[in-house]
Amino acid sequence: MNCLIVDDEPIAQDILKGFVAQVDYLHLRGVCSNANEAFVLTQNESIDLIFLDINMPGIDGMALAKIIPSEIKVIFTTAYREYAKEGFDLEATDYLLKPIAFERFLKAVAKVRKHPTPAKETERPQFIFVRQDRKMEKIAFDEINYVESYADYLKIHLVEKTLLVRESMSNFEKKLPADQFIRFHRSFIGRLAAIEYYTHEYIQIHGQALTISRSYKNEVLERLQQFE
Repeated sequence: MNCLIVDDEPIAQDILKGFVAQVDYLHLRGVCSNANEAFVLTQNESIDLIFLDINMPGIDGMALAKIIPSEIKVIFTTAYREYAKEGFDLEATDYLLKPIAFERFLKAVAKVRKHPTPAKETERPQFIFVRQDRKMEKIAFDEINYVESYADYLKIHLVEKTLLVRESMSNFEKKLPADQFIRFHRSFIGRLAAIEYYTHEYIQIHGQALTISRSYKNEVLERLQQFE
């Protein structure tokens, strides 16, 4: 797996280079001190993964993550916790806070190896159609805040409105991309990028505090903590 380190701090570069050298399936293709250098390298080299700092002079890491090819995986490496939500929105593989422990680094790169980027031609559409009255209405996944079970129906809470659909939660869950959504209760599925904050008891989405059930708690917390 070809990787790239992008960080303006020499000490941080050296730490990451040492980590990469200890993982036999990672092949370092370059070390860049700014986003401009990194962008040029992604155009000329076959890069699978970038370890990307955020707070850099000129173009920052978030801006770079938006313009590189979508098939390149990103693991953010930063000293700033407050960028985590934006990292969610950009669908980064992981978000590592400095100082980074080697064990945490290994956990992050293992996720890239476990979930490689699918080929472009096999990527699924980022929307579904649901029945509304006598028509099928298109819903983009990034418009969904959360889905709520409601008797024999589902309430699909969108950014601008709520739809009522006659369908089971389990069947609807199969239609959602697992890397963008998380089920945390028999009655709730949430979009990861819509989460405002969470505790061990509930997840807040769009101003609503939604309970994490006991049966889902361990799995949910483990997944959310990957972004800390």
